[in-house]
Amino acid sequence: MTPAPWQEEHPTAVLVLADGTVLHGHGLGAPGQAVGEVCFNTAMTGYQEILTDPSYAGQIVTFTFPHIGNVGTNPQDDETTNPEQKAQVRGCVLRAEVTNPSNWRATEHFSDWLGKRGIIAISGIDTRALTALIRERGMPNAVIAHDPRGNFDIAALKAQAAAWPGIAGADLAAQVSTQTPYEWDEKTWRWPHGYERQDEPRFHVVAVDYGIKKNILRCLADVGCKVTVVPATACAKDILALDPDGVFLANGPGDPAATGEYAGAEIARLAASGKPLFGICLGHQMLAIALGGRTKKMKQGHHGANHPVKDFTTKKVEITSMNHGFTVDAQSLPDGVEETHVSLFDGTNCGLAISGKPVFSVQHHPEASPGPQDSHYLFRRFARAMARAREA
Repeated sequence: MTPAPWQEEHPTAVLVLADGTVLHGHGLGAPGQAVGEVCFNTAMTGYQEILTDPSYAGQIVTFTFPHIGNVGTNPQDDETTNPEQKAQVRGCVLRAEVTNPSNWRATEHFSDWLGKRGIIAISGIDTRALTALIRERGMPNAVIAHDPRGNFDIAALKAQAAAWPGIAGADLAAQVSTQTPYEWDEKTWRWPHGYERQDEPRFHVVAVDYGIKKNILRCLADVGCKVTVVPATACAKDILALDPDGVFLANGPGDPAATGEYAGAEIARLAASGKPLFGICLGHQMLAIALGGRTKKMKQGHHGANHPVKDFTTKKVEITSMNHGFTVDAQSLPDGVEETHVSLFDGTNCGLAISGKPVFSVQHHPEASPGPQDSHYLFRRFARAMARAREA
């Protein structure tokens, strides 16, 4: 894609932080402007999965790896399960210009793919400096804007960034959740067959969709589950009426305390039902809230595919994928709820379980799309819990 002459002479995109900092670069993807919280992601692969993860709703993702977009995109690697939601991420920030795709699976140029999904992007930014700023000051609110002609009202953009209330206190799960239940039976991708179907399920799992990723559903199918996905607002009575072998609490965006205002009591009822229950990310945070714990906003969050986590139940260290800006306050967990995992980067909580009950959750992403597969065992642990409950 050859830029027009005026693109070479003038900035065609800006990132304007709430403190008034203005970063100029080259625009790609969709034209327009969007306001969000700027975070950084340290993953070296999987940019398509990251940008279609509903958990990034309301955020502008800065990629620390410089070469983003060089393997193109394809129709199979999107992670959102809701086709009505083209994207929930507000934008992305890149260091290097995007080259033409070089991968046998590529079907579309990254910039064209961004444009079709309404995602605004800026390249040519010193992402190391921006990452250092986030580490020092926390995740700033900002406006990302792309105009092929380079016309920007910087004063108005500064005012918009400064006025945005941010993610704290925002229930974003309701915006990305499915509105109607559906069934899922697709398994993970395997060479040379691609995605196969789970046609001999052993278990029936009801998954509450707070922003669920496809690969989570595929990992559940891999361990023998037929999955019924229900909206974030589903009540415990209706979920249990489906007679599941287990219940899954999905990942998702926003402030867990805000979503927990309507979901917390329902999750508490599910946890008390005796059914095996497994939560990931936002599902983990809201399970903690439902059991009497608290969550708090993090300074820079955890976003990447290289986070070491210790599992106290196995005494092993796993390299995990993470994506969260809030964390469970481990000191707030009540008696009878044990901490099972901890981050070796900063000591924050990464897992909990109810003592003596088949109820557990983790902060990291064991489905890891993108990322390592060290934590896939958690899906097998969930399956074993359902098998034991059926035999009891």
